Formats: sequence, C-alpha cells, structure tokens
Amino acid sequence: MKAQILYGINDIKYTDIAGPVPGEDEALIKVNRCGICGSDVPRIYTTGAHNMPLIPGHEMSGTIVECPARPDLLGKRAGIFPLIPCKKCSQCKARHYEMCEHYDYLGSRSDGGFAEYVKVPLWNLLPIPDEVADDDAAMLEPMCVAVHAIRMIGLAGADDAADYEARYSAGADAPAPSIAVCGLGTIGLLVALFLRDAGYRNVFCLGNKDVQRDKLLAMGYEPSHFIDIRVSDPVAAIMEKTGGRGVEVYFECIGRSVNYEQAVNLTAPLGRIMLVGNPASDMSLPREVYWKILRHQLTLRGTWNSAFYGIDGADDDWRYALGRLVDWSRHSAADEKEPCDGESCSTGGFLPGGLITHRFSLADMKKGLEIMRTKSEEYVKVMVEM
Repeated sequence: MKAQILYGINDIKYTDIAGPVPGEDEALIKVNRCGICGSDVPRIYTTGAHNMPLIPGHEMSGTIVECPARPDLLGKRAGIFPLIPCKKCSQCKARHYEMCEHYDYLGSRSDGGFAEYVKVPLWNLLPIPDEVADDDAAMLEPMCVAVHAIRMIGLAGADDAADYEARYSAGADAPAPSIAVCGLGTIGLLVALFLRDAGYRNVFCLGNKDVQRDKLLAMGYEPSHFIDIRVSDPVAAIMEKTGGRGVEVYFECIGRSVNYEQAVNLTAPLGRIMLVGNPASDMSLPREVYWKILRHQLTLRGTWNSAFYGIDGADDDWRYALGRLVDWSRHSAADEKEPCDGESCSTGGFLPGGLITHRFSLADMKKGLEIMRTKSEEYVKVMVEM
C-alpha cells in the first residue's frame, strides 16, 4: 500500500509498504479521509514521534474491509477513536479512557491514517450512518475534542444551556451569560459551532483571520460576535460587550501564557475558564493575575482528548457529536429544497466539513503540511483524501 512514513525529524516520505494485517479483535480500514492536525506539524518537523518509522495521522475515517470478529460490519464506514487504552489502569477502570496511564495512540505511537489502510482495534470504531458525508465523518475526532471541553465545563446540550441561563439570570432583565472563545483554529471554531447548536447566543469569538470570520458567519453568528484582534483590543472589546463585567465562561484554545493571562483578566467573578490549547512553551502568570484567580474565586479546568466508551458504548462525547452530526446532515439535506434561514437551523445549515479549506491527495500531502508549517496561506482544516 501507499503511505507517508515519518522516518525521523523532518524526514517524511511517500512510499510503498506492506499493508497491515488485522488480528482477531481488530479491523482493517480503508482510509477515506485523514485531516492534518496542528499537532502533526511539530511531530513531523521538530519533535518527532514516540516511535519511528511511523505513519502519522489520527483524524481519520474510512470503510471496514476486514473484521474477523464482526463480519456484520464489513463495508460499513467508521469513525476512529485514535487513543488505544490499556483497560487495566485505575483511569481505565473508572472509564476515563482518555486519561489511560499506559495508552497507545494511532498516528503518534502506532501507525495512523496517512496511508491507504490502517489497522484499528475493534473497540475503537464508531459506525457511521449513511446520511453523514465522508468529509464530516473525518471531522469527528476534532469535533469530539471540542465537545469534551464543552461538556466538561457543563455547557453541552440544549437542556444544559437552559439550566445555565436560569442559574445566571436573577430576573427578566438580567443579561444572558456570556462566553468567550479565544483562538479560532479547527477546535476553537468547533467549540463555537457546538455552543451555538446548544442554544447559546451571547458568544464572542476572538480571532485574527478573515477565514475565521467567514466560517463563523456561515454558522449563523453575527459580525459583532467576531472580535478581530488585528484591529481591536480584545480586552477592551470583551469588557465593552459585557458591560465591564467579563464573561462567565472563557475557552482558551491557543496555549500561550499571554492568552492564559488574558483569560483570567476577562472572566467575571465566579466564572469558569476551560483550558483547551496545547501549550506552545512553558506557562507562567504574573502575581497579580494569580491573585485575581483567588479573589474572584475562578474555576480553572483542563481538558484532554475526548471521552469514548468503545464500539458498543453509549453517552460519550463521540455519540453526542455523531448524534448532532446526523441531525445537522438531515437538516442540510432538507434545506437543499428549502434553504435554512439561520434562525430555523441552530447552526445556519453549517456542517463541520465546511471547515475544510484545503484538500490534498496522499501523494501531495506535504504541500498541506508546508502551508500549515509556514502559514503561507490562511487555512482552517487541511484534509488528505485517499
């Protein structure tokens, strides 16, 4: 089969290798799509992977072509949870599989999706219904990272939104709770998408690219809810929009000290901060900012990966995301006859595959990596198509 193999730091080559052979409790997947994650760029160019040679790529979906234990799944498409838990450690026993102490990982520790085929444990598969397009199925992994952050902070679902509104509204004239999303890469934009789907409207998104603004508008956001930090001071803008109070919930999706500090400064007393972005370097806070965490009694929470309970599981992040995706897909199909006006559809008819800005074949994948590494073009999601 053809694959992109990482032999060492800054040494990735498109080549022919023998295809993987699935074991009794594994499936062989013909990869349909595999997104390039921001974490793939340093893995390939600067830090290397845990094990090399290695086929990178963990944001993938495909078609099941071999499955010894479940022949009924042959020919079905599946999303793939890339983290392979040991199922023996204390976190696994508590069903916190994403925090497994001895995990394997497709695309960073074991061969992943930048190949024609990938071998996957049966447990890690999520069958995809017909109404979901390949583009959207390949977005499930980053979708679930966003969903995990939202659910961990207590905001996912329409019922949660209504409950949150009730807890923060003391009377008819009380303002709706406000939320900030800082950093509008793929994850930040998906956080914004799921917040809008959950019923939140007082959401302010901080970004610095035209493509980010365009995607938000396509989701149904008003132009005033995009804060362009190229032309506006984000602190002044958020304070103006919240009457000087700050936001009740702040999603930090960048991972730099300055943005961590900004999150604290822009969160209202008793508010909550969800730290989503992977750290770009060591993190530090000035003393007065740390004091603000204490005196404003802020809640800081971290998020990692997503919750998945196996192929026969239920009520995890992947089922939540897939359920919403199926609903959006059905509405989108109906809207081809009667277009969504943005009000009747919570996300304006937008589907996660709409975040794909660049597409490359497996052979030409390095062109996408270079765009992301050099930032020579504006992009959101770069997708590899098989």
